[in-house]
Amino acid sequence: MNDIDLTYTGKYIPLSREELIQKLDDALTQSRFEHVLRVEQMAIELAKRNVEDIEKASVAGLCHDYAKQRPDDDFLEVIKKYHLDDLLLHYGNAIWHGEVGYLLVQDELGVTDIDILNSIKHHTTGAKYMSKLEQIVYMADYIEMGRDFPGVEDARKITFNDLADGVAYQTKHTLEFLISENKPVYPKTIDTYNAWVNGSNIK
Repeated sequence: MNDIDLTYTGKYIPLSREELIQKLDDALTQSRFEHVLRVEQMAIELAKRNVEDIEKASVAGLCHDYAKQRPDDDFLEVIKKYHLDDLLLHYGNAIWHGEVGYLLVQDELGVTDIDILNSIKHHTTGAKYMSKLEQIVYMADYIEMGRDFPGVEDARKITFNDLADGVAYQTKHTLEFLISENKPVYPKTIDTYNAWVNGSNIK
């Protein structure tokens, strides 16, 4: 799993890849840690296919779930500290670990690159506008090779063929799932749907 030969330049994070992986290993359960390694692998693959910076894809892929297993109080403290939208208080970890957790990546891991931080922020909800890197991390989290759900092979095929179509596919199917389970839909997910799915040919 940890066989990627990549030396960080220090441009995006003041840690070596090995140091970052150790911090993630300390912060996450074994299954979640293995997930972030697979997301990194998929993010690098998608970066190669879409002519994106491999190092940025690696950092963002590894860091996307850094805050996933933090206690609620940590997120509530950050929401208060940074005066984030009170709407966030009506949601939980599924939204917080991205929409709030990117600030913990910034503060605790020293990542300052806005593209990487936005990729972490939007990896669950998507956004109306997403850079190439944001699309890559959004999709890498969804189609990493440990994922096994109905339609995942279609999602991989679509994403490998066209990244934006992958974004549309994930967004549509995630929204359908949330509706079918009577789950709350974070408003940014609706924005993502309107921007990426509306008018597309994705089934």
